[in-house]
Amino acid sequence: MANQKQLQQFRRGVQEWNAWRRQHSEEKIDLSDANLSDNTLIRTGRGDAYLSGVDLSKADLSKADLSKANLSKANLNDANLSGANLNNAYLGGAYLSDANLSGVDLGKADLSHADLIRANFSGANLHGANLHGANLSDAILGDVEISNAVFTRTFFANNDFRLVKGLVAAKHYGPSHIDLYSVQLPQDGSALYFLRSVGVPEEWIDFYRAQMIHPIQYYSVFISYSSKDEQLARRLHADLQDQGVRCWFAPEDLKIGDKFRQRIDEAIHLQDKLLLLLSEHSIKSPWVENEVEAALEKEDREQREMLFPIRLDDEVMQTSRAWAATLRRTRHISDFTHWMDPQAYQHAFERLLRDLNDTQS
Repeated sequence: MANQKQLQQFRRGVQEWNAWRRQHSEEKIDLSDANLSDNTLIRTGRGDAYLSGVDLSKADLSKADLSKANLSKANLNDANLSGANLNNAYLGGAYLSDANLSGVDLGKADLSHADLIRANFSGANLHGANLHGANLSDAILGDVEISNAVFTRTFFANNDFRLVKGLVAAKHYGPSHIDLYSVQLPQDGSALYFLRSVGVPEEWIDFYRAQMIHPIQYYSVFISYSSKDEQLARRLHADLQDQGVRCWFAPEDLKIGDKFRQRIDEAIHLQDKLLLLLSEHSIKSPWVENEVEAALEKEDREQREMLFPIRLDDEVMQTSRAWAATLRRTRHISDFTHWMDPQAYQHAFERLLRDLNDTQS
């Protein structure tokens, strides 16, 4: 039951409520099971409120601080939560159909079994959120961040994933339910990764690949990178493989018992191209430096271009390390500094594919 004193204070209006909250910032808020529909709530709240079972349908919660709030089984249907802070909030079993969640911080929020049908997540942060059993049918997912978000038995239908950030970095601890014919996915390897992760049968994935993705044949590529840049390396590996580019990627292709340094040297000599991920981490790596030297030796020996550098930050443009400075002066270095942005990544990736294709003989 709601704290009646707090409920009476709340019903006096948002300005008086906020003034009261500033004077009683340490008091725990309990408005559980109250009917607060069509209200404006806690624009300058302090979070950590107990709002379990509350009716906030059609309420204006824009820019509200609901971090760490308990909103389990709350009715938030058609509520305006745009710009709100729901970081670490508990929304298990909450009703959020048609809710405006654009720009909302839902980092590490618990949305397990939540009704999110037709919710607008445009620009929202779902990093690390728990979406186990949630229903995302018809939800708008433009520019939403889902890296490290947890999906299991989640419902997907009529969703557009083409601008979703972190699609390959989401965590799938079991199969989900997906209407394959109504979702829209990126035209790269992240689509196949996602479909496999949610448990789509391989024969359906083969059908999707045949109908939706048209690979081109390129040279084989060795990907050189620092372990701290593994997220992008894995994404490039998946996308290049999906586009018909045969790739050698150390974590995937090293066999148990291989002598690491020897196998990498052999792999570089066997592949046609070396894709070099330049960052503040890789430029400091002696292993990456050795891989670059091996590739340059092969270029001199075979009299053809082999090395394709891309930069993840501005370190290569500033470093005094001799080998990296030489690359800066003598090579075109593709710009992947905004690779977390789906559109920027796709543009840079398409340019990379063109460059790989143009150098075939």
